[in-house]
Amino acid sequence: MGHTIREKTKLLNRVRRIRGQVEAIERALQAEAGCGEVMQRITSCRGAINGLLGEVLQEHVRTHFSGNPDDVEASEQLLAVVHSYFK
Repeated sequence: MGHTIREKTKLLNRVRRIRGQVEAIERALQAEAGCGEVMQRITSCRGAINGLLGEVLQEHVRTHFSGNPDDVEASEQLLAVVHSYFK
């Protein structure tokens, strides 16, 4: 996956932020934080993971499915659907 190598630093930084969010969930649970606080941390983490997946997927589609104009249009339509799903 050459596109992940090109974006390696950016992707690794996102993963490190996600790791920090997961650790914050663990700390909240250990501290017996309220349900609302724990759920907020979980949804934030989920959003970050969806963002990471969306970014990798976008680059994958654009790299591997953009050989001709029809593929480009279909790829952009697919990405629009995927992005709307992640929101």
